[in-house]
Amino acid sequence: MNRYYKDFGEYMQEVFPGMKVQKLSIDAGFTCPNRDGSIGRGGCIYCNNASFTPGYCSPHDPIEVQIEKGKEFFRRKYPEMKYLAYFQSYTNTFGRKADELLEMYRKASESEDVVGVIIGTRPDCLPDDLLDGLAELNSRIPVIVEIGAETSFDDTLRLINRNHTWEQVEDAVRRLHKREIRVGLHLIAGLPGENADDTLVTVSKACVLPIDSIKMHQLQIVKGTPLLEKLHSGEIEVKPFTLEDYLELCVRIVNEVPRHICIERFLASSPPEMVVAPKWGLKNYQFTNLLHNRLNHFSTVSVMPKT
Repeated sequence: MNRYYKDFGEYMQEVFPGMKVQKLSIDAGFTCPNRDGSIGRGGCIYCNNASFTPGYCSPHDPIEVQIEKGKEFFRRKYPEMKYLAYFQSYTNTFGRKADELLEMYRKASESEDVVGVIIGTRPDCLPDDLLDGLAELNSRIPVIVEIGAETSFDDTLRLINRNHTWEQVEDAVRRLHKREIRVGLHLIAGLPGENADDTLVTVSKACVLPIDSIKMHQLQIVKGTPLLEKLHSGEIEVKPFTLEDYLELCVRIVNEVPRHICIERFLASSPPEMVVAPKWGLKNYQFTNLLHNRLNHFSTVSVMPKT
């Protein structure tokens, strides 16, 4: 057990006791309301979906084919693995009727060796009829909803073209929790106009909500994004974290997050050839090792046991 915070492995053992589980990413051909003109165009200014979509995902393949390709990819090393159908790309509750969405999730959940469903979405794309259906599905197989919240500052949310509010995040979390559906929040450190203290404000606001997990990562400036264009034009300024500064921030985040909330990750790791900055050259496990060394070093001073 990680002595400082609940990590993803511990969280999964709570939800899927005795199992080794692996996420299988699915691209089901969704878009986002800030891409198709519903509330905006162009999408989030930092987003290039190709930077985090596995090679076995293609919206041209049926979901069951993507799941089988994903299982084949991981089965070579881990033949006893169980799987989570992870609807990852874009907003996976947007642009389709609730019945159609629920049938898609159910179909994925019935694939062999799939033991749970994870749905990535936005806080403004979770109508009550869909949540009622998810609650029914959750009574049969664990469902986790991951909400892209990013920051608690509405001015930043407008600047990065998210075009939702933190109030909508709070509302979505509470409606999911009311239906006993597990919920996680995605948060980004170092967004334009924000500093480390601002990130801690967002983490603090997230932790008073009835959430189960947080996914934290640093802002990456990635090729093929509006963010890079705006930086080049001088429209936006961003000062990427140094590795040292980000490690210090993550120590502060660990201190802020209570033990009952899982911290799934701290690092974004897009393909190196796509990343403009920051270029740390670290994989997730390497960064986590550095962080744990830092926590071990300062444990008697800065990190108290979680309750």
